[in-house]
Amino acid sequence: MGRLEEILEFNRRFVENHEYEPYQTSKFPDQKLVVVSCMDTRLTDLLPRAMNLKNGDAKFVKNAGAVVSHPFGSIMRSIVVAVYELGAEEVCVVGHYGCGMNSLDADATIRKMLDRGVPPSTIQTLKYAGVDLHQWLRRLESIPDSVRESVRMIRNHPLIPPSVAVHGLMVDPDTGRLELLVNGYEAESV
Repeated sequence: MGRLEEILEFNRRFVENHEYEPYQTSKFPDQKLVVVSCMDTRLTDLLPRAMNLKNGDAKFVKNAGAVVSHPFGSIMRSIVVAVYELGAEEVCVVGHYGCGMNSLDADATIRKMLDRGVPPSTIQTLKYAGVDLHQWLRRLESIPDSVRESVRMIRNHPLIPPSVAVHGLMVDPDTGRLELLVNGYEAESV
């Protein structure tokens, strides 16, 4: 049985046994919070527990490195929607120690693309079209600095009202210990 079939079979039993009931909540975050975090698997259950958040308390937006890389990209759009449509009043950007984005090697990743069947002509076409894969796949030199930059981008975004507090934190993926980098209650303009 493939992974998809396993998922679907489990899901059938999950629904039949009403195992979803403890997770029922509304689409509105009870704590009026958005958490932007890394997609690292160690954080899936640990981060909400370390922040004392239960299902329904916050909107979680995840990507590689907890990075807001473009002021009008999908991460920023999700934050704006959470603020205006879902009642979020605070944002926490949470990076973590030992993040894979800190050691990403664009050349190695491109080689893996080629090894897995992406034609070299596709890489060349992207290059000619102005897509710099090395820039797009650049490693994050400092995760704390990246968190601070993401906080600055959110805080100074023209569509985020000044009343929204934007915080920056780091989490230890082994213990869940949080370190405050930016206190959004104190930061006038980051």
